Amino acid sequence: MTRIKFFLASIALVLASGIPFSTASAQMQFHYQRGSILNPFSGDYSDTNILTFQHAGGWALGSSFFFIDFLDDATNDGFNDKEFYGEWYPTLSIPRLLGQDFKMGPVVDIAAIGGLNFDGDANILKVLPGLRLSWQIPGFIFVNTDFASIIDYSDGPRRKNGFIFDISWLSVFNLGSQTFSFMGHAEYVSAVDLKVGSLQDSAWILAQPQLVWDIGNVFKTPNEFHVGIEMQIWSNKLGVEGESEFRPQLLVVWQLQ
Repeated sequence: MTRIKFFLASIALVLASGIPFSTASAQMQFHYQRGSILNPFSGDYSDTNILTFQHAGGWALGSSFFFIDFLDDATNDGFNDKEFYGEWYPTLSIPRLLGQDFKMGPVVDIAAIGGLNFDGDANILKVLPGLRLSWQIPGFIFVNTDFASIIDYSDGPRRKNGFIFDISWLSVFNLGSQTFSFMGHAEYVSAVDLKVGSLQDSAWILAQPQLVWDIGNVFKTPNEFHVGIEMQIWSNKLGVEGESEFRPQLLVVWQLQ
């Protein structure tokens, strides 16, 4: 699949995530990030700019989370050179579908999840069917845990099926008159073999915690502009054994709604 087809697919996913899931609780954001990012295939770091469009929303029977990154770094090496990467995770709440209330200890919902991961430069397309547990934990607006299979439909050498475990969270708190948010996700992706040959992608762990300050509150426009940092913590980045990074990135967020 060519880069243009992936680009068109990404635009279609933006529209798909925005139309059926647009509600009063929908949230759209633009993020700008800058930091020194590792190319795991060369072992070199390069200053990288990342512009992200993110959409999160809900509907009567579930939710949707979508983002697409546009990346460009300072090194012309075929990695993160005017690149884009996106993910989409629509969910369907099983209790809501059955018209039943659900609560089992701290677990307040069980949902089917169908993820899509796509990358323009590497022509990657992966489908991630699985289950989500939503947790009610004091101090957090949400905590979700996802368990999903990874089915590879990419061009080039395809991988055998693997699996992913992911936890995502959001907490908002005040220090004096100022508001801060602590959010992010952490994932474990299993090792997978190529369908042809004896090569293997190693298992990896990726965590991207963010701490941001609602700077708009200073100018009497709360919940509109945020600044902070995101930590990029990645062991065996992209499945490359031994290539890991621990790097901060500047993060600026403009929230549209």
